[in-house]
Amino acid sequence: MAVDIQPACLGLYCGKTLLFKNGSTEIYGECGVCPRGQRTNAQKYCQPCTESPELYDWLYLGFMAMLPLVLHWFFIEWYSGKKSSSAVFQHITALFECTMAAIITLLVSDPVGVLYIHSCRVLMLSDWYTMLYNPSPDYVTTVHCTHEAVYPLYTIVFIYYAFCLVLMMLLRPLLVKKIACGLGKSDRFKSIYAALYFFPILTVLQAVGGGLL
Repeated sequence: MAVDIQPACLGLYCGKTLLFKNGSTEIYGECGVCPRGQRTNAQKYCQPCTESPELYDWLYLGFMAMLPLVLHWFFIEWYSGKKSSSAVFQHITALFECTMAAIITLLVSDPVGVLYIHSCRVLMLSDWYTMLYNPSPDYVTTVHCTHEAVYPLYTIVFIYYAFCLVLMMLLRPLLVKKIACGLGKSDRFKSIYAALYFFPILTVLQAVGGGLL
């Protein structure tokens, strides 16, 4: 197999993208950022993410998916208390919202339309924070090679939270307005207001602490 020979790339996450392949001939571009859904291999070539997530990857995704559901249930119970029998319906609605958000997120992820995902294997903690490892060969110019080396474990959580928020805003207000008659007008929507606070907090948690978790 003939491969276009070029100098090695600098930095941990800069790679060469495949530009042309004809039989046994492969031509790669200059060192730079890998496209979404790819990461660099040991030879600094961008390779597609075709592996299946490991057990710990699924446990991590499950944990991040359960956080909004548990918080929904907590605030529904906190603001409903013994004043209303509608809490159980809100609990069921929250479960439905998060379940549907998870299913939709899997369906829109690569490969599209199926309930499983392709991923790149996590090799070290720095894979989650590639923006901190852009090389500066001459200490003046920075080569930007930031990409999702842990694809899709980083962005899929943001997509899931976005779907959770959209489904909550579409379903929960209608339900609460119809069945939460035992609560005052200022109380019946407080669990929804709480979600508008904790979703940004969860987003920051994922953005900053995803790799540590």
